[in-house]
Amino acid sequence: MQYKLINKHSGKDLIQTNQLICHFLFNHLDQFGDKEEDILKALDFVFDKTRGGNIILGLNGQEIIGAVVLNETGMSGYIPENILVYIAVHKSHRGKGYGKDLMKQAIAVTKGNIALHVEPENPAKLLYEKLGFTNKYLEMRLQKN
Repeated sequence: MQYKLINKHSGKDLIQTNQLICHFLFNHLDQFGDKEEDILKALDFVFDKTRGGNIILGLNGQEIIGAVVLNETGMSGYIPENILVYIAVHKSHRGKGYGKDLMKQAIAVTKGNIALHVEPENPAKLLYEKLGFTNKYLEMRLQKN
Protein backbone atom coordinates (compact mmCIF):
# COMPACT_ATOMS: atom_id res chain seq x y z
CA MET A 1 0.00 0.00 0.00
CA GLN A 2 1.27 3.47 -0.89
CA TYR A 3 0.29 6.57 1.07
CA LYS A 4 -0.75 9.94 -0.25
CA LEU A 5 -1.03 13.03 1.95
CA ILE A 6 -3.57 15.63 0.83
CA ASN A 7 -4.13 18.99 2.50
CA LYS A 8 -4.62 22.68 1.71
CA HIS A 9 -1.03 22.84 0.47
CA SER A 10 -1.58 20.13 -2.17
CA GLY A 11 -1.98 22.91 -4.73
CA LYS A 12 -4.49 21.65 -7.27
CA ASP A 13 -8.23 21.53 -7.83
CA LEU A 14 -9.39 18.73 -5.60
CA ILE A 15 -13.16 18.79 -6.20
CA GLN A 16 -13.09 15.50 -8.09
CA THR A 17 -10.73 13.98 -5.51
CA ASN A 18 -13.07 15.16 -2.74
CA GLN A 19 -15.98 13.39 -4.43
CA LEU A 20 -14.00 10.14 -4.76
CA ILE A 21 -12.91 10.24 -1.12
CA CYS A 22 -16.44 11.10 0.02
CA HIS A 23 -17.90 8.22 -1.96
CA PHE A 24 -15.27 5.83 -0.55
CA LEU A 25 -15.94 6.90 3.06
CA PHE A 26 -19.70 6.78 2.62
CA ASN A 27 -19.50 3.21 1.30
CA HIS A 28 -16.96 1.85 3.81
CA LEU A 29 -17.78 3.50 7.14
CA ASP A 30 -20.73 1.13 7.55
CA GLN A 31 -22.97 1.91 10.54
CA PHE A 32 -20.38 4.38 11.90
CA GLY A 33 -20.69 6.72 8.89
CA ASP A 34 -22.48 9.93 8.11
CA LYS A 35 -24.46 11.38 5.24
CA GLU A 36 -22.41 12.34 2.17
CA GLU A 37 -23.07 16.04 2.69
CA ASP A 38 -21.59 15.81 6.20
CA ILE A 39 -18.54 13.90 4.95
CA LEU A 40 -18.02 16.62 2.32
CA LYS A 41 -18.08 19.28 5.05
CA ALA A 42 -15.21 17.53 6.86
CA LEU A 43 -13.26 17.22 3.60
CA ASP A 44 -13.87 20.88 2.71
CA PHE A 45 -12.64 21.88 6.19
CA VAL A 46 -9.22 20.38 5.33
CA PHE A 47 -8.86 22.73 2.35
CA ASP A 48 -10.18 25.89 4.01
CA LYS A 49 -7.40 28.51 4.15
CA THR A 50 -8.26 29.52 7.72
CA ARG A 51 -8.78 25.99 9.04
CA GLY A 52 -6.98 22.92 7.76
CA GLY A 53 -6.17 19.32 8.38
CA ASN A 54 -4.90 16.26 6.57
CA ILE A 55 -6.29 13.45 4.48
CA ILE A 56 -4.15 10.34 4.21
CA LEU A 57 -5.07 7.87 1.50
CA GLY A 58 -3.87 4.29 1.34
CA LEU A 59 -3.64 3.34 -2.32
CA ASN A 60 -3.11 0.24 -4.40
CA GLY A 61 -2.30 1.88 -7.73
CA GLN A 62 -5.24 4.24 -8.27
CA GLU A 63 -7.62 2.28 -6.02
CA ILE A 64 -8.38 3.71 -2.57
CA ILE A 65 -7.82 0.99 0.04
CA GLY A 66 -8.21 3.27 3.06
CA ALA A 67 -8.66 6.88 4.08
CA VAL A 68 -8.12 9.00 7.19
CA VAL A 69 -9.50 12.52 7.63
CA LEU A 70 -8.20 14.82 10.38
CA ASN A 71 -9.45 18.36 10.94
CA GLU A 72 -7.43 20.99 12.79
CA THR A 73 -9.29 22.37 15.80
CA GLY A 74 -7.41 25.66 16.11
CA MET A 75 -7.43 25.23 19.90
CA SER A 76 -3.82 24.42 20.71
CA GLY A 77 -2.95 24.15 24.38
CA TYR A 78 -6.32 23.38 25.90
CA ILE A 79 -8.01 21.10 23.35
CA PRO A 80 -6.09 18.71 21.09
CA GLU A 81 -4.96 20.47 17.90
CA ASN A 82 -6.56 17.82 15.66
CA ILE A 83 -9.63 15.64 15.61
CA LEU A 84 -9.79 12.37 13.76
CA VAL A 85 -13.06 12.69 11.88
CA TYR A 86 -13.02 9.56 9.70
CA ILE A 87 -11.02 6.42 9.10
CA ALA A 88 -12.18 3.63 6.82
CA VAL A 89 -10.65 0.62 5.13
CA HIS A 90 -12.19 -0.98 2.05
CA LYS A 91 -14.42 -3.86 3.12
CA SER A 92 -12.44 -6.39 1.07
CA HIS A 93 -9.12 -5.35 2.68
CA ARG A 94 -10.03 -5.37 6.37
CA GLY A 95 -8.12 -7.49 8.85
CA LYS A 96 -4.79 -7.02 7.02
CA GLY A 97 -3.35 -4.27 9.24
CA TYR A 98 -4.14 -1.43 6.82
CA GLY A 99 -6.13 0.53 9.42
CA LYS A 100 -3.18 0.41 11.82
CA ASP A 101 -0.78 1.47 9.07
CA LEU A 102 -3.04 4.37 8.07
CA MET A 103 -3.28 5.54 11.67
CA LYS A 104 0.50 5.39 12.08
CA GLN A 105 0.88 7.53 8.95
CA ALA A 106 -1.75 9.97 10.23
CA ILE A 107 0.01 10.29 13.59
CA ALA A 108 3.39 10.79 11.88
CA VAL A 109 2.28 13.61 9.55
CA THR A 110 -0.03 15.45 11.94
CA LYS A 111 1.39 18.22 14.10
CA GLY A 112 0.05 18.27 17.64
CA ASN A 113 -2.25 16.04 19.62
CA ILE A 114 -5.18 14.11 18.19
CA ALA A 115 -8.62 13.54 19.69
CA LEU A 116 -11.28 11.20 18.38
CA HIS A 117 -14.74 9.95 19.20
CA VAL A 118 -15.44 6.24 19.00
CA GLU A 119 -18.54 4.31 19.89
CA PRO A 120 -17.93 1.59 22.51
CA GLU A 121 -18.98 -1.20 20.13
CA ASN A 122 -16.77 0.01 17.25
CA PRO A 123 -14.04 -2.60 16.61
CA ALA A 124 -11.60 0.24 15.84
CA LYS A 125 -11.62 1.16 19.57
CA LEU A 126 -9.09 -1.61 20.27
CA LEU A 127 -6.79 -0.30 17.51
CA TYR A 128 -6.87 3.22 18.97
CA GLU A 129 -6.00 1.89 22.42
CA LYS A 130 -3.08 -0.12 20.99
CA LEU A 131 -1.78 3.06 19.35
CA GLY A 132 -1.80 4.91 22.70
CA PHE A 133 -5.15 6.70 22.69
CA THR A 134 -6.74 6.88 26.13
CA ASN A 135 -10.22 7.65 27.34
CA LYS A 136 -9.67 10.69 29.54
CA TYR A 137 -13.20 12.11 29.44
CA LEU A 138 -16.78 11.05 29.05
CA GLU A 139 -18.26 13.01 26.17
CA MET A 140 -21.67 14.56 26.74
CA ARG A 141 -23.72 16.45 24.14
CA LEU A 142 -26.75 18.66 24.25
CA GLN A 143 -28.77 18.39 21.04
CA LYS A 144 -30.70 21.62 20.50
CA ASN A 145 -33.63 21.57 18.09
